Amino acid sequence: MITYIVLKVLAELVLPPASLAVGVVLCLILLLFRLKRLAIASLALALAETLVLSFPPVGDALLLHLENEARQAARATPRCCFDDIVVLGGSLLPAVLPERELPLITAGAERLWTAAQLYREGVAPRIVVSGGSYLEQQGHEVPLESVAMRRFLVSLGIPADAIVEEGRSLNTIENMREVHALVGKERIALVTSGYHMPRALRIAERQGLNVAAFPTDFRVLGEPSPFWEKWLPTVDGLSRSLVAVRELIALTFDWRIRAIRR
Repeated sequence: MITYIVLKVLAELVLPPASLAVGVVLCLILLLFRLKRLAIASLALALAETLVLSFPPVGDALLLHLENEARQAARATPRCCFDDIVVLGGSLLPAVLPERELPLITAGAERLWTAAQLYREGVAPRIVVSGGSYLEQQGHEVPLESVAMRRFLVSLGIPADAIVEEGRSLNTIENMREVHALVGKERIALVTSGYHMPRALRIAERQGLNVAAFPTDFRVLGEPSPFWEKWLPTVDGLSRSLVAVRELIALTFDWRIRAIRR
């Protein structure tokens, strides 16, 4: 749990907008010690990081690198004869307040749509929804993500007895560990976002899961857009960059993945 918290905090601090705030605070501290050049450099670096990552072509290029790997894995995947469809969390947020009785659908909601579609196509007879809650593990009475995912799938017409919940995991490594405890060596159709699929496959294989890729929620589709949305810094451009950078950092530096044993 401590590792989970530390990694979450560090990931926020080194990327915008938190990194910009860190740069400003560091600049002020350095100015107090009359280190003007270092102060200016720290602020300039924070501003440059935010600006560069806000350009849509930057985020698109980073995401495309991950999504193309997912597309390649999907091309080698058959469309039948699996035991389970495993859909990873990140597609919605549970309803935790009276003012919001329904789950909040996020950008990754295609994961659940895809899982439902695969079930109807007969790809597998069972769907495993994987996702827990940090707050629930801290003793708060809040719904689990897996409960919200199950509710969403039932509303799409999936039989409740065809859905299995895994509500203990907080990240991808824990997703795969808990799923392995449920399904063992059964054949798995893994559903997650395209940008997330490369890391999810690596972890699943290291956990000894018999898994095949069914990526969805592709963000870079080459759709036409006005030039000001493509070549000017935007909030959406920054959002795409942050999604990609977090995945690339995890793929490169996450020692927990390398520490997993079959």
